[in-house]
Amino acid sequence: MTALQPPIATATTAATATPPKADKPATPAALAPFKSVSYAGRSAGTRLIVTGAVHGNEVCGPLAIRRLMAEIDEGKLVIQRGLLTLVPVCNALGYQRGTREGERDLNRALGPTPAPRQYEDHVANWLCPLLAQHEVLLDLHSFRSPGRAFVLVGPSDNSGSLEPFSQAAREEAMARRLGVDRVVDGWLSTYARGVERRRAAAGPGADALEMNPRFGVGTTEYMRSQGGMAMTLECGEHGDPQAPEVGYQAIRRTLAHLGLTKEPAPAEARGIEALTIYEVVDKQHDDDSFVRDWRSFDRLRAGERIATRADGQPVYAQADSWMLFPDGTARAREQWFYLAQASTRFK
Repeated sequence: MTALQPPIATATTAATATPPKADKPATPAALAPFKSVSYAGRSAGTRLIVTGAVHGNEVCGPLAIRRLMAEIDEGKLVIQRGLLTLVPVCNALGYQRGTREGERDLNRALGPTPAPRQYEDHVANWLCPLLAQHEVLLDLHSFRSPGRAFVLVGPSDNSGSLEPFSQAAREEAMARRLGVDRVVDGWLSTYARGVERRRAAAGPGADALEMNPRFGVGTTEYMRSQGGMAMTLECGEHGDPQAPEVGYQAIRRTLAHLGLTKEPAPAEARGIEALTIYEVVDKQHDDDSFVRDWRSFDRLRAGERIATRADGQPVYAQADSWMLFPDGTARAREQWFYLAQASTRFK
């Protein structure tokens, strides 16, 4: 630790660079105090928080963040202005098990709760106030199938009731400088429309939480609700050895872009492919099936067959689209896949 960046707050928790096998039982170490490390510059500036392992099996974030921490601690990188808070592992229980979740998905229905029941409820009660103390969030994730990195950003400026926002220009400027050339928006509004359909079709015994549009709220949506700006960087496939490098470079670029370091301002990405999520399709029956092994960002032509319902009914693409987040393991009444269309937002 150098004199120019003293730690503001640290705690201890158990975490390793590579999570163990999913069948390894949890130990009390996973429930140890949650850990964040903060570095303060000598002059005022932006308060940035970078998070990893919100999903425990996504290890690119911890690897990228710990690499950066080592450089700061060794004096190779100096935080000159503002405040940088690093959370290598948000979900220590999932991380220890090598699973996406500890007891539930931390990146759904994120918010403080007065009566925590599951492990992720306790995480949320610690993490949400920490997020609210900052102005900008960069949340590092990875995905299941091969593909290039992309960033999820929030909505355009609006005064609606679902996700009012007034910092779209700042988010867009940061997204252009992360080092990736694919940007996706439209998550929460599409999720809310899916909830409305589920609610209309639900019978007695439906999960009340999953019938609430706020179930789609994760780290970035919560950050925006607290007046900040935020984005999720999907760094690559879970096991891609380049994914930690993508995350690391994005942090360095963000620090330079926001002026926390004296490094040159990063160049904007050129030729950004911008997409807007516009539709979510649920499974109606456990035996609904895809016609092929779809991957995110596979191109779909209008009229192309995507899947077959359990009763034999085909599911077609209604327009030229991109496939997003296909989940062949989804169960009845769960989100099965999303569709996106081209956007002119980053032209």
